[in-house]
Amino acid sequence: MFRWICCWLVCGVFASSSVLAAQRVILQGNGKLTIVKADGSTEWDMNWGGIHDIHVLKSGRVFVQQGAAKVAEIDPTTKKVLWSYDSATQNGNAGTKVEVHAFQPLDEGRLMIAESGPARIIEVDREGKLLKEVKLKVNRPHPHTDTRLARKLASGNYLVCHEGDGFVREYNGKSGEIAWEYEVPMFGKEPKGGHGPEAFGNKCFAAVRLPNGHTLVTTGNGHSILEVTADKQIVWKVEQNDLPGVTLAWVTTLEVLPNGNYLIGNCHAGPHQPLLIELNPKTKAVVWKFERHATFGNDVSNSQVLDPGGTSLR
Repeated sequence: MFRWICCWLVCGVFASSSVLAAQRVILQGNGKLTIVKADGSTEWDMNWGGIHDIHVLKSGRVFVQQGAAKVAEIDPTTKKVLWSYDSATQNGNAGTKVEVHAFQPLDEGRLMIAESGPARIIEVDREGKLLKEVKLKVNRPHPHTDTRLARKLASGNYLVCHEGDGFVREYNGKSGEIAWEYEVPMFGKEPKGGHGPEAFGNKCFAAVRLPNGHTLVTTGNGHSILEVTADKQIVWKVEQNDLPGVTLAWVTTLEVLPNGNYLIGNCHAGPHQPLLIELNPKTKAVVWKFERHATFGNDVSNSQVLDPGGTSLR
């Protein structure tokens, strides 16, 4: 009987606690990069400043933003930076205001970087040699808001979130021409300043191209996730107060897990709100919530699920 009661109590704690993630994730908050195990405990951490993008390779090495304009590769065992590229000084940017909010490791050691300020996508090799450059269309140029996340697609095109413009644009990987663009709607509302749930706008953060050709978009301070067809029709969405017990604020990171669920970042939402949400898109049910606000603070903008049991889209 005592054993049964203990088991019941333990199971009850785990079932009722929303701070215990069902996923193993890496994220940044309160001045640290941290890997959190599925049981909620810390597996690894190191001192590190704020980020907007992160990639962990199969080798375990971490590619992450460093400061305003660098991308760094970290050896998690030694916690040392093995390699870095500084967009503020390299390949023609010296003396130019530059910020990096997105990058992507590619095959053969290449790295794609979205440079806000110069408004371009570049690819460089391990020696920092410029291999490719694609100019970006920016209606409201600013080194802090030209871009948020950007990804190279399997087609070779680039899918870029333009935060300041409120547009997602797909660029032809060869010609640089715009192959597709989508203006994130305001839904008839007026813009409101701020970063939390009280704010409103269309400062899109992430976009993921789905296998069916649709595009998932997190709308930043629009507090929503949209699924948009190639002809720009919204066929699915989750808005600020659609999820029970959750208030969406600045919706950031977006990952489609191998099980079909979506991992969503909920930045600037305040205490007692989840930093990460795993959502079943078919039922719109919350599978788990990661609520470690006291540990990681209010500025967790990006994450990656580790060991997802397959390949994620992000």
